[in-house]
Amino acid sequence: MKLAFLASHGGSAARQIASACASGALVGVPVALASNNSRSPALLWAQESGLKWAHLSSARIPDPDVLDATILEFLVDSGADTLVLSGYMRELGPRVLGHFAGRVVNVHPSLLPRHGGRGMYGDRVHGAVLAAGDPESGATVHLVTQGIDEGPILAQSRVPVLPGDTLETLKARVQATEGDLMLQALRTLQESSTPQPAQR
Repeated sequence: MKLAFLASHGGSAARQIASACASGALVGVPVALASNNSRSPALLWAQESGLKWAHLSSARIPDPDVLDATILEFLVDSGADTLVLSGYMRELGPRVLGHFAGRVVNVHPSLLPRHGGRGMYGDRVHGAVLAAGDPESGATVHLVTQGIDEGPILAQSRVPVLPGDTLETLKARVQATEGDLMLQALRTLQESSTPQPAQR
């Protein structure tokens, strides 16, 4: 797996995946990271880690079609074959989605299909879980398609919603599961795309 990342802030998933690749826990090579946020700590991490990196945002490239094409060119030039969204707060364009179809993964902080869709991200999701009185929450790693949070599910983790939970305590419990869940999903994706030996 040649892994590229899109991140808006810290890029914690990208960092954990890179560590797993370095330790041999995941068979893969991180190759690139782009961010829509010029002040993203993930960009500095990518530079320090020797990854191909770029700041690609609508502020720099206002035309969404041109931005989509530019992001795709950056990713293709990096040699990436799998794209991981690491806290990326923008929708992907049709060119990127088309080129990497079936190879774009994202983690969502609820048990999809509950509490997904447009406008449901970050603290809004945890708040919605608490407001709904759900007995459990968790995280979902799914393939990214044109529909928001509608792609096939690769893996889910489940955590209880405890009496007295606040947004912060629930968020911490869900986030604690996300890194290992993403690694599990990437291994599943890798196994599903690895040619099987011919049967004799």
